Parts: sequence; C-alpha cells; structure tokens
Amino acid sequence: MLTAEAPLPAPVRAEILALAAQEPHPRGAGVAALRLVQAHFGWVSTAHLREVAALLGMSADDLDGIATCFNLLFRRPVGRHVIMLCDSVTCWIMGREPLCAHLWLTLGIRPGETTADNAITLLPTVCIGHCDHAPAMLVDNALHGNVTTATLDHLIDTLGHTP
Repeated sequence: MLTAEAPLPAPVRAEILALAAQEPHPRGAGVAALRLVQAHFGWVSTAHLREVAALLGMSADDLDGIATCFNLLFRRPVGRHVIMLCDSVTCWIMGREPLCAHLWLTLGIRPGETTADNAITLLPTVCIGHCDHAPAMLVDNALHGNVTTATLDHLIDTLGHTP
C-alpha cells in the first residue's frame, strides 16, 4: 500500500528523473514531478516534497513555493474526490452561495473539509475561467458549468458519498 510516509517508489523516482532530464534546468520539472507524486498518493506530503526537491537539485522551500502556488496540487490529504467550487465574482453573482450552502447541508462539511467517509473534499477555488457558464466547479478534473442544486445532487450520488 502506498502511504505518504513511505519513500517514493523506484519507478516514480525514475520518472521524475526522466522529466528533469527533458528540461534545460531540472527544476523546470517541478510541477510535473509533483503532479506525478499526487497521482500516486492523492496528495504531496512534506516527505515526498523533500524527496522530489532533492531529485531536482533544489531546496524543499523553493519547491514548496511552487506547490502552494498551484491550487490543483494538494499539500494536505484530500478525499477520494475533490469538489472545487469557483468563488469568482461572476459565480457569486450567478448563484454560487446557495450552491455552497446546499453542499454544506448535503455533505455535512464546510470548505476545506472532507466527509467522514473520506469520499469528498470541498474546496473553494479562485476563478476557473468558465465565467460564461457560471456558476462553475471542478469535480476531480472534470469541469462543470451552469451548476444547479440538481447538478450537485447528481454528482454527489455518482461520487459514492454515503451521508
């Protein structure tokens, strides 16, 4: 079982080194390497961030600065599914708040929290660039626009959350 405490598996380390070799400067592979780690573990632990930094010849602080700049890189454990509800001005105007309240009520969690069954993490996110279809959200990597409470209910059902 892969855990955040275990060292990176040899194939992951090899893939990170291959990514670094494709860049003029190894640190240029930082985001791709962190995405790779997240794909294997679900998030990027501090231990794994340090390993990646060493592989890329950079400090852990520099790599953490990169990691925290990207809202799709998770530095804390998240649920099996992540709902990122856009909190841009356009989404607010188009009805984000009632959707957020519906998610709180349905899931029993606030933004930044994960359901007790570890199925869903709810996160706010800065504009996702889908303003012409506001309110919008990302569920895992799928973009959804013109979101309604019915859309939310259907998605929650498909994600396997048991209230």
